[in-house]
Amino acid sequence: QVQLVESGGGSVQAGDSLRLSCAASGLPFSNYAMGWFRQAPGKERDIIANIGRSGGSTYYADSVRGRFTISRDNAKNTVDLQMSSLKPEDTAVYYCAAARTFWDIVILTAQEYELWGQGTQVTVSS
Repeated sequence: QVQLVESGGGSVQAGDSLRLSCAASGLPFSNYAMGWFRQAPGKERDIIANIGRSGGSTYYADSVRGRFTISRDNAKNTVDLQMSSLKPEDTAVYYCAAARTFWDIVILTAQEYELWGQGTQVTVSS
């Protein structure tokens, strides 16, 4: 069964850190670029970070650059999102997604992602 399962969400205070993890199963993980998206109530789902299949390429949205770090472990089939200096505006449901690629490139459009996790809620209070 092909699936992505996120974990690590929760409720924190502004300024705190949180680490999200996404575990992949049933797919050749190292053939996929991985992305983290988030969707706040009433807003569209936005990409916030992604990483190429080998981990050599990364992308961060301006809103999280310098505060969030994406990483992957192809031996464990996991991709993590380390979030620091969290702000109330980071409150959202966070999703991981997978896009099959032939090269170590980042994928910036949601439509190119084939597989999605169920999401994990992150709530940051002031």
